[in-house]
Amino acid sequence: MLGSGEVIGRHRILWNKLLNHGDKSFDLSFPSVHGIHPSLTLKAAVVQARNDQEGTLPDSLMDCKMTRHTDAGHTQFAKYVARKTVSHLNAAVEHFQLVLDQCSVSHPYHAAALTNLAWARLEGYIRNDLQDIDTTISLFRDALALRPQHHPDRPLSLYNLSEALTWRHSKKSTAAGICESAQLYHELLPLCPEGTYLRSIAAGAGADYVIVGCNKLPTDASDEGICLRRVVLELCPVGHQRRPYALSKLSDALESRFTQSGNIDDLDESIQFLREAVSLCPEGHTDRGRYLNNLALSLGTYRFDHQGNPNDLDEAISLHEEALRLCPVGHKSRDVSLDNLGGDLVTRFNERGARDDITRAISLYREALTLCPPGHPRRDTTLSNLATTLKTRYQKLDVSEDLNEAIDLYRESLQLAGLDDPGHHVTLHNLSSALCSRFTHTRENEDVEEAIYLCQGSLEALPSLHMDRFFSYMRLQEAYLSRYRVQLNPADLSLTVENFRLASRHPTQGFPRRIIAAYNWTVAAEQHGHASALEAYTTFFELLDAHLATRSSAISRREAAAAFYPARTLPVDAASCAIHYDNLQHAVELVEQGRGQQWSLASRLKTPVEDLESANATLAHNYLELSKRVANAAQSSATITDRAATDRAATEYRRLTRQWEAAVAEIRNLKDFSRFLMPPAYQDLQAAARHGPVIIFIASKYSCSAIIVPTSGDPHHVPLPSIALADLIILKDRFTRAIRHASRMNPKETRTDLIVLLRIVWEEIMSPIVNVLENVLKLPRHSRIWLCPTAAFTSIPLHAAHPFLTKPDRSKEPCVEDLYVCSYTPTLSALVRSRQLMKKRVNPSFVTIGQGQPGAGKGKALLAVDSELELVHKLVPATASHTTISGDAATRAGALKALEANTWVHLACHGKQDSEQPYHSHFVMKDEHLTLLDIMEKDIPRAEFAFLSACHTAVGDKETPDEVIHLAAGLQFSGFKSVVGTLWEVDDSVAKHVVEAFYKYMFHPKEAGVMDCTKAAWALNCATHSVKTKVPLEQRMVFVHIGV
Repeated sequence: MLGSGEVIGRHRILWNKLLNHGDKSFDLSFPSVHGIHPSLTLKAAVVQARNDQEGTLPDSLMDCKMTRHTDAGHTQFAKYVARKTVSHLNAAVEHFQLVLDQCSVSHPYHAAALTNLAWARLEGYIRNDLQDIDTTISLFRDALALRPQHHPDRPLSLYNLSEALTWRHSKKSTAAGICESAQLYHELLPLCPEGTYLRSIAAGAGADYVIVGCNKLPTDASDEGICLRRVVLELCPVGHQRRPYALSKLSDALESRFTQSGNIDDLDESIQFLREAVSLCPEGHTDRGRYLNNLALSLGTYRFDHQGNPNDLDEAISLHEEALRLCPVGHKSRDVSLDNLGGDLVTRFNERGARDDITRAISLYREALTLCPPGHPRRDTTLSNLATTLKTRYQKLDVSEDLNEAIDLYRESLQLAGLDDPGHHVTLHNLSSALCSRFTHTRENEDVEEAIYLCQGSLEALPSLHMDRFFSYMRLQEAYLSRYRVQLNPADLSLTVENFRLASRHPTQGFPRRIIAAYNWTVAAEQHGHASALEAYTTFFELLDAHLATRSSAISRREAAAAFYPARTLPVDAASCAIHYDNLQHAVELVEQGRGQQWSLASRLKTPVEDLESANATLAHNYLELSKRVANAAQSSATITDRAATDRAATEYRRLTRQWEAAVAEIRNLKDFSRFLMPPAYQDLQAAARHGPVIIFIASKYSCSAIIVPTSGDPHHVPLPSIALADLIILKDRFTRAIRHASRMNPKETRTDLIVLLRIVWEEIMSPIVNVLENVLKLPRHSRIWLCPTAAFTSIPLHAAHPFLTKPDRSKEPCVEDLYVCSYTPTLSALVRSRQLMKKRVNPSFVTIGQGQPGAGKGKALLAVDSELELVHKLVPATASHTTISGDAATRAGALKALEANTWVHLACHGKQDSEQPYHSHFVMKDEHLTLLDIMEKDIPRAEFAFLSACHTAVGDKETPDEVIHLAAGLQFSGFKSVVGTLWEVDDSVAKHVVEAFYKYMFHPKEAGVMDCTKAAWALNCATHSVKTKVPLEQRMVFVHIGV
């Protein structure tokens, strides 16, 4: 009864062997046919018929009757196959139906009876002698249901059902049928060993038909659709000729889901599949150009827009260039390649401003348009793309004739494209933007009214989470703002702000565009005095923080931040705005959040968790373990150069980051931990002023001022009305020239230029602050104060401000360092963190590291280094463990090891601040440089004090001036609580006088054996006073203290 009537082989057996089995069933295995082993093993048994005493027909005789009908059915079916006579088919179906009627559902042969009837019906359907395929499919389904997992005949039933579904699809094109066939094949093929008959028929034409049929289905971004694409891909293992296309179709589905949800993991996976498709199509392969274009679009049009990584854009352009070379003049797809390359060139022009890019893009689009004459299906797209490029050139280069041509091209594109065109909304909001630009010049009201109408139409055409709604919001705000600037209707300004708000918070758009939207919101709100300015600044910082958190390394985070170069002043502008609204506490929070992002993102993986361990040890352990894994993933990804491997590493980093974020969210649910790792509130930041006030210097284009954070109570605002941001920039340049000039002077000569400048700093900056400290806060003389400069203030030696005046009694007017003991801090959070780490005190150990002979090309020899190291060695308390590393032993690895192993460090060597890439700032060792990045990657919580007797160790980053990224700050970040650094070049022959005086005060004989890093600021203050007669002014000013 098994099988479908197909002859699979002949089997002969002697009668005596047959009868030897008695009543027990046994297997009949068939020999191979044409080298293929039949997939069936038949069960056989000897049946002896006899009458039952009660007159009923025994089961064995009933089985014999069913067997005779089955054999008769197969005989008729074989005649039908050979002669194609419908009467034989009908007879076969009738016999098989009788068997099925007599065979109950619980009968062991019920599935075989279903299969025989279904196969006969299917053959009739294939030959158009039966029309009812649904009944046939239902019979095959019932048979499959009776053969569950691990049933020996389940593979055959899977194949049978898939065949029926495939034939229905071939005649009726039912998508559901071909999709189900793919799922059936996905289960079937692993169950069919190589070399078996079923494998030979299933893995050939049948599977190919299913793969092709699925590939012809439209892109479905649903979970079910993507699951189907994954199934089809598994049907195309490595080496299968249809694998590249299956990879491409799965990539399309993932990319489509990305456009709907904004989930970057979908896009990254899509790119990985396209990379494989390209790799499987070497030069000369007919489909290489298609996959190159698809990969380039994913990188340039989608991922670059979403993440802003310039490497993606450059790679996309390179891929488009190769694709265009594969489409010479006359190629049917040349216009597509021209369009695609033009689009990425426009994007690069917007990013980098190279005129050659925009000029070439226009040339490419004009050529593409000639290849798309009226009636061409892609003409509307090319018209729209050319229009956008002309509008871009008009906006950036003010080529006046471009604007009207762009508007005309947009209108022609809209006329050609129907309302159901997937790109219709894009042309609508782009035309809207062009009309706004024309309205700005012509003041023709109908232009702006049409612009608003078009944008509203584009919004109506898009679902609520479509990523392109962002562009409609932005074009709509552009229209309302244009009209407000002409008509001054407050309602238009409110609508402008509302659309800025919607755009910057649109969840499916990438961070870079939303960050730019928030930045433009701050500019508009400031220009027009709108009360949403503070909300705009806060939104900007939140988005930038989230964007930077997606980058795994310190360098990539800085590059991502530097990409928003126009927004580099926002921390101080935000603080200035909060001051304007008399919200000083919020001003402190904003400047801290905005200017400390590089450090806060890195330090969040090193946050002390003692309090958390007390509250919930399990959560604390989980958090620490995940922090280590995230940090390790970040370090590993930094060494990868292969683009595909980089993508995979980024995906893994995001996966770990999501786990880490989930752990943080769980911690925030605990009592007293609701603000764990959140931007600190004023009350948290005020802990930085526990031992003395912190003065934050705000240098904004809107105003310059200072905020004093006292030990307790509200902050104090100190306006600096006599100095502006432009004055500070000039002052900074004058200091640079004056210090360079002083370095060439005789040590005994008066530094007139410097004296003039320090007097300006006193009169216009520090004097108003000292007035508040003395008369409002009543701060006693010689108290500690901390200076926290921002922007242009970071390059001015505020601690050295001096009136250089004589009182009537001939005594000198006191300077800042006469009045107070000054320290610096890069951020308030850095100072708070250093104080928290002070709880972990250990027995001190001191190391002196010196490199006076750095080698060729690494700087001049520092002849005083060895004597400086010997001097320090003599002054360090004998109770402290003390080692010296110098000469050939002062290597990068040796210095790093010494930093980790000791709590106190004195470092004498060349120091170099890298203005282009501050994380590459370094100390010069014998072999390789010891970089800021090397130091940051070390976690040294036991470290206490470092004296950096090297050049440029406390100079910040010109690209992100509100981030204090320098060597001294890096040491503080890695664990050193107290650091002495330098602002400019140090003369090692005179610096040793400051070093000697510093350590004499630091390790006073009356305090034998005591090593207290909190004394460093006081010791430096005393030292610079004591060496006035030995050390010229610029070499005393150069040393600054940072930290506790």
